[in-house]
Amino acid sequence: MRNVKRTILLSILISCISIIYGAEPLDSIHHLNNVVVTGTRNATDVRYLPFTVDVIGREKLTENHRMSILPTLTEQIPGLFVTSRSMLGYGVSTNAAGSISLRGISGSKGQMMVLIDGHPQYQGIYGHPIADSYQTLMVDHIEVIHGPASMLYGSNAMGGVINIITRGMHKNGVKTSVNLSAGSYGTFQSEISNQIRSGKFSSTVAANYERSDNQRPNMRFEQYSGYIKLGYDLSSYWNLNMNANITHFNASNPGLVSQPLFNARQWITRGEVSMALENHYRRTSGGISIFSNFGRHKVNDGTKNIQQPQSRYFQSKDALSGISLYQSVNLFSGNRVTIGFDWQNIYGKVYYTSIQTGKTIDTPNKQSGHSHPNEVAGYTDFRQDLNSWLTVDAGIRLDHHSITGSEWVPQGGIVVRPMENGELKAMVSKGFRNPTMREMYLYPPSNIDLKPERLMQYELSWKHRIGEIFTYGLNLFYINGDNMIETVSVDGRPRNVNTGKIENTGAELSAFWRISDHWDVNTNQSILHMSNPVLAAPEYKGYLGGDYQKDKWSVHAGLMQIAGLYTITGEKAKKENVTLLNMTAEYQLLKSTRLWVRGENLLAQHYEIIDGFPMPKATFMGGISIIF
Repeated sequence: MRNVKRTILLSILISCISIIYGAEPLDSIHHLNNVVVTGTRNATDVRYLPFTVDVIGREKLTENHRMSILPTLTEQIPGLFVTSRSMLGYGVSTNAAGSISLRGISGSKGQMMVLIDGHPQYQGIYGHPIADSYQTLMVDHIEVIHGPASMLYGSNAMGGVINIITRGMHKNGVKTSVNLSAGSYGTFQSEISNQIRSGKFSSTVAANYERSDNQRPNMRFEQYSGYIKLGYDLSSYWNLNMNANITHFNASNPGLVSQPLFNARQWITRGEVSMALENHYRRTSGGISIFSNFGRHKVNDGTKNIQQPQSRYFQSKDALSGISLYQSVNLFSGNRVTIGFDWQNIYGKVYYTSIQTGKTIDTPNKQSGHSHPNEVAGYTDFRQDLNSWLTVDAGIRLDHHSITGSEWVPQGGIVVRPMENGELKAMVSKGFRNPTMREMYLYPPSNIDLKPERLMQYELSWKHRIGEIFTYGLNLFYINGDNMIETVSVDGRPRNVNTGKIENTGAELSAFWRISDHWDVNTNQSILHMSNPVLAAPEYKGYLGGDYQKDKWSVHAGLMQIAGLYTITGEKAKKENVTLLNMTAEYQLLKSTRLWVRGENLLAQHYEIIDGFPMPKATFMGGISIIF
């Protein structure tokens, strides 16, 4: 703890010095090429960073009129895959979908992190992202880091991060949009948003409603979401932002086709609030933010015999709250030093209530004085351009968890630029994940003596851009991890222990070609070899997409091949192979009005991503989009 306190004091001191040291506002940062914030906390040209970062803009996220970000990420990010079980909605609990994996590292185990403006988002008790929370209505763009990002973001970022950068209004004026659509299986979706910019003040307010009966009986899904962002420029150097979003959904789980469930339902509320004070000078930038990600879950696990309904609801409350402080400073030519501090507190409570009386039923959890585990960390990252063609980067984090103790997290890499717009990168990084409250305290296998999971990734990548016409990239990686938490039999009883291993190797290829003013094509391919196969991580995923725009028409089509997708692992392993064709056509009826139609799985393939949950064959949606 003494080292942690020293790091905190040092970060605060350098933050104060760097604010005084910066003399001019960093107005030029918005004109940099390929600017990202996820890999360094401060806005940086990705060509000078040693790791792989993909950026998906709002135009790409909205061109197919999807209200969830995850289907588009599955198509556009090589090596990333998200499970699904229906036309609309992911759900939670047993047989839920929305499990995110990247390079064979699973978000369902809490090894992949989703961020909103750099703030971690996961269920505090189970430690995994909640897929239905990530809606397009809040997004400006998304940045995805391939591989460990624990040096900056701590536990749960061991497999990579998806950072949702929220949208705001940057020009004076008022902008309102309305989107309405309907389609197969009684599906209906609606969204409305309003953005205002007046001088130093800006606001974005958005809400949506969606529902579907989906392709099987007892699979209804309904969701309400809202988002608000308020911003105020205190000066040319400082700005204040406040964000809030909330999602509530009701989902029904029909169970496996071979083993139907009755009355299996979920009522889930997830929310997030944050406030950030940021500074942007010519030679320094940084900020301080406070945030809280919270949830309320009520679940009826259902029954296989309709004559014997459940007598209780599973209920939980959780919250992940914290403070983040960082400051980045350019000490001398070609240099950038970032120092930061994070503090997080995890709260979780699980209990059962009687369906008949509503009274709380005692829950046989292990009791501990650490019912609110917390995590405190300090980190620093040093980047230096040695000359015009070589950059080195090194960082280290000291992370202290109130139960599992301290963890050192190093990373380092180099970038070589042998030609204009071409970069060769080499990176070594460590990732880790602290055990969750479920693994330590909940259910018979729980074990208070668990230690963090750990892995190391080694990556070599090449990217080359030829003007604005053609871009291609290739990534090679090797991942080796141990201490993975698994449930095994100990003295005849199930117990969570640190016994598992990970060894994954693979390659990712991506390319974009602008053929003309009207045509462009893009592709990404990923190959993955896993020594220990996991669910929801295909051995091969390939995507080929094309966009055509002329006059009032635009067409977007995509063909995705999935092979070697494990739906069951172990002795009775089962794999799935499928080819999916999706297409969206849009017509500009008026200056402010567009009509569109979308078809998915147009080849009418029969397949499963989750065993026992057949996906729908060809489905269609159509709608209207109005912007004024």
